[in-house]
Amino acid sequence: MFGIPGKAAVTLTPRAAAQVARLMQGKGAHALRIGVRKGGCAGMEYTMELAAEPRPHEEVVEQDGARVLIAPMAQMFLIGTEIDYETDLLASGFRFRNPNVVDSCGCGESIRFASPGQAAASGATG
Repeated sequence: MFGIPGKAAVTLTPRAAAQVARLMQGKGAHALRIGVRKGGCAGMEYTMELAAEPRPHEEVVEQDGARVLIAPMAQMFLIGTEIDYETDLLASGFRFRNPNVVDSCGCGESIRFASPGQAAASGATG
């Protein structure tokens, strides 16, 4: 819908692709659906859920045995995002390296995107 022909809307690091594939296999899911919704202290937050099948107009990204579905309303916010899976002593989870984010809260769970006026003023295109 908002993608660039010949280029995936999001990319997965090898660790993220392996984790998505494990989740799909372990839960018998078709894919991992990602999106964004209003919430959190910065205004928006990522959503993730296992999906039994794609919904109409979802972007499908397949990489290294992993399948990710991008909800239609989230596509314009996620273009160019790299998804990683990190593990440290206290936590593990998916990390989004999203070039469209202009601010995030201290915990990293909540994000803010540029408003259309800010994007035009900064010369950003989408």
